[in-house]
Parts: sequence; C-alpha cells; structure tokens
Amino acid sequence: MMGRENEIDVSVVIAAYNTEETLARAIDSALAQEDVSVEVIVVDDCSTDGTAAIAHSFSDPRVRLLRQLRNGGPGRARNAGLLAAQGKWVAILDSDDEIMPARLRRMTERAAGAGAQVVVDNLDVVPMTGGAPQRMFGEAELRQAGELTLADYIDSNVIFRSTFNYGYMKPVFRRDFLLRHDLWFDETLRIGEDYVLMASALACGARCVIEPSAGYVYHLREGSISRVLERHHLDSMLLADEAFLARFKLPLSAQAAQSRRTRSLVEARSFLTLVEEIKKRSPGGFLKAAIRNPRAVRHLRMPIAVRMRRLMGAVGVNPIG
Repeated sequence: MMGRENEIDVSVVIAAYNTEETLARAIDSALAQEDVSVEVIVVDDCSTDGTAAIAHSFSDPRVRLLRQLRNGGPGRARNAGLLAAQGKWVAILDSDDEIMPARLRRMTERAAGAGAQVVVDNLDVVPMTGGAPQRMFGEAELRQAGELTLADYIDSNVIFRSTFNYGYMKPVFRRDFLLRHDLWFDETLRIGEDYVLMASALACGARCVIEPSAGYVYHLREGSISRVLERHHLDSMLLADEAFLARFKLPLSAQAAQSRRTRSLVEARSFLTLVEEIKKRSPGGFLKAAIRNPRAVRHLRMPIAVRMRRLMGAVGVNPIG
C-alpha cells in the first residue's frame, strides 16, 4: 500500500527525553517501514544529553525534529507531534523501543479492510538483560477477540490483575478521527496518558481491530518501581478518570468495568501508603492506612516485590523490580 504522491500514510511520533543511546534505533526502525510512506516526527522534550543532536543528524527528509521550549512530559510532547503530523494515520513510538518493518503496512491494511479508526497489535518484550524477546499476548487470544471494545479495554486496566494489560498496546489512529473528536493526550499525566487517549477514542465510537502478530518491540529498561511510581501518580490517574467519566456517557458494560478500575486505583494508592509506612517502620501510620482501606492489606499476602511489579505494570511503567 504505497501512499499517493505527496500523501503520507503514517506519521510516526517519537517523544524523546535523554534517550541518546536508543533514539537512533527507534528512528531507523520507523524509516525502514515497508510499503507505506512515513514521516518521523521527533519531539525533544528539553533533553540535557545528545538526544536532539542524534535526531538532527538524520539527513533523511522524512525525519523532522521539534524542540520543546520547556519540559512538559510525554503527553505534551506527543501532542506537539500530533499537531505537526500530516499522515492519514498516526503511530506513537517510544524513543527506546522499535517497530518491525512490516508493522505499519499490516496494521493499516487490517484497519482499512474493516473500516476501523484504530488498530492495535501484539508486542515482543525484550528482557532488561537482553536475550530472546517474549510475546506479550497469545496470538490465538488476540485472533479470537478480533476487536477491542471499550469495556474490555477498561477491564484489562484494572490494577493488580496481571503484569501486562491492553494499556501496553501501541494504537495506530486515524488522524482525522482524533481531530474530529478533539482527542489529545492528557498533559497532566506522567503515567497512563496512553490509556486515557485510547479509552476516549473508544468512548467516541471508534472501532478498534486487532492485528494478532507482534510488530512492536518493547525494551524493558532499568529502574526501580519504588522510585518511579508514587502516590501522586495514582491521584492524577483518578482525576483523569473522573474527567473521562464527566465527558463520556459509557454503556453499562463499560460502567461496570470502570467501577472495578476505580476501586483498584484507590486500593493501589492505599497499598503504596502501606509500603511507605512499612519502610518507615511506623506501626501507627500503617494501622491508620489499613483502617482507611482494609482491602489494601490483602495485597500484602503476596510478596511486596511481586505486587509492586503487577501494580507498576498495570499503570504502564516498566515491570522491573
């Protein structure tokens, strides 16, 4: 599927902050897409390393570098990329990940054949130590599902259920659909902004089809859960969900899933409070937190490191401990 002259099939938006070691790999993978015309928009979010220089070093005219005036987080950087995009479709690529050469052709062809406005695919997960990647979801499971509904998407993002969920999927959107419904990344979120945009698109009536093969390569990165995920992140996610519910009227199945998600976010916040009190060796603080949300105590039956991995995975932070 080649784009007509002067028409861009897919705009690949890469928000980048201090990723000089991996950015070239991400850009190269986007430029290597087969049978589709692409543009690659790199948005440098005020990096302090050589990230901007890496992007600027590409002589390929399909690569554009946008430099933010101040650091605003992934949501704001991605929105800048969406504003600049000219493609029929828009794909988000994290600056430390990569995509396989046939990915965008397979996804856009599947979406076009079904008349869908959104398409998602499977992911290969590369361990932090390297080695052979592991498939995130079973292909048979995704093939049988065929489409992703709003209720299923929200329900998959209930906290503590599993390490990975559908929130990890990297959707490819029809750009005109996003513009028509005024859909953008939530700039108040540093974690979970992808979830809100996808849920909002589905709530607007977007049809989302699933390409069961893996075309996105997700690289696990070093870092500590306890240093990455904090209670204020969950507070922001709860506020974002409130705004989502105020904007959209959900079908009953999605309402039920949202209720489960909200309870899980509240429990997750209380669980983090319990962990903090344990670290501080504060029996009084622990008791107060347990009384406020006794359901959170049950998560301590499983080793804290395991629960933290599941919690962090559920909100879209790299699952490492």
